[in-house]
Amino acid sequence: MSEVFRQADLKDAEQLVDIIYRAYHLIRELGLHWPAATADLALVQENITLNECYVLEKDGAILGTVTLSKEDEISQRTGIPFVKWFAVDPNYSGQGYGGKLLDWVEEHIIHDRLGSSAVTLATAKKHPWLVQMYERRGYERFMELEGRDGDGLMYLLKKTLQYKQQTI
Repeated sequence: MSEVFRQADLKDAEQLVDIIYRAYHLIRELGLHWPAATADLALVQENITLNECYVLEKDGAILGTVTLSKEDEISQRTGIPFVKWFAVDPNYSGQGYGGKLLDWVEEHIIHDRLGSSAVTLATAKKHPWLVQMYERRGYERFMELEGRDGDGLMYLLKKTLQYKQQTI
């Protein structure tokens, strides 16, 4: 039973639509207007094409996904890489797969490949547990933004990455 971390490609899109839709059910119930919460196949394909979408795969099945955004307004404003569209298949929730995927992307992609010492993400104040989950992972609130489409207060969180630089 091997775990594989890799960049998603278009053949993964249908499976990602299903995972993201099921994982974001609470986002829809809260009335948040996040694109991932109602993403269809075309939007997931666009996300894979325009950004760096990563997955954790185990025994050929995708268990989780996270996207490193390209040229978004938050990265441009902060100068720090921004991650979004984080989702874990609800059938595997609470088993540590999401944390493994975020750890891998933070260390190997953002820190080692991009050379960044920090990463950012955004979440809604009104979500009952996301802010606390990210804070347990070492993220700290550093900016408040008024959400679009009536989403209310959004927190921009930042994590300082302290991985040892790999030598070749």
